[in-house]
Amino acid sequence: MLKRYEEFLKEVDKELNRYFKEQQQYIKCHIGCNECCKIGEYPFSRLEAEYLMQGFQSLPKNIRDIIRYNIKELKIQKDKFLKSSEPNKKRFLYQCPFLINDLCVLYKRRGLTCRIFGLAYLSDGKIILPECVNSGLNYSQVFDKSSGMVSLQNPIKNKLTIDRWLDSPLAEKYALEAGEIRSLINWF
Repeated sequence: MLKRYEEFLKEVDKELNRYFKEQQQYIKCHIGCNECCKIGEYPFSRLEAEYLMQGFQSLPKNIRDIIRYNIKELKIQKDKFLKSSEPNKKRFLYQCPFLINDLCVLYKRRGLTCRIFGLAYLSDGKIILPECVNSGLNYSQVFDKSSGMVSLQNPIKNKLTIDRWLDSPLAEKYALEAGEIRSLINWF
């Protein structure tokens, strides 16, 4: 199944690369830009988590040890967060445990959410912007932070969400069984 998933990702990446090229005037992403990795929920399907962990096994031991430590610390933080907040009132947002020295150590195996991040798209008639717009990055030149208004002429018409990709005809073409989607930290 993971081999089929890799073939699926090649086609997804082709489409996403086309979107990034079409939207390049609004995109500020570059090597070393990692704001999207520093605070999020990172939804991953079971299949994506398996693919990521397969890559984890091939990392050098010292890097795997750092990641294990990061995950352990995140679980402690999550437990404290859940005890100190009302259930369902807040989301636990965290730095991705695979971000080391400001780089993703499993970039080639990153999930769909990571691949999609940075693009603006339409969902139910509303333009969805990446969170980095609030830091003056992607799409900031067409976003008025004070009013929340967006003056983007041509957002991507396809809804760019993990579930959209995993329930797509493309996923069917590769007979993918993605499984449940949960926050990355909940897979450990």
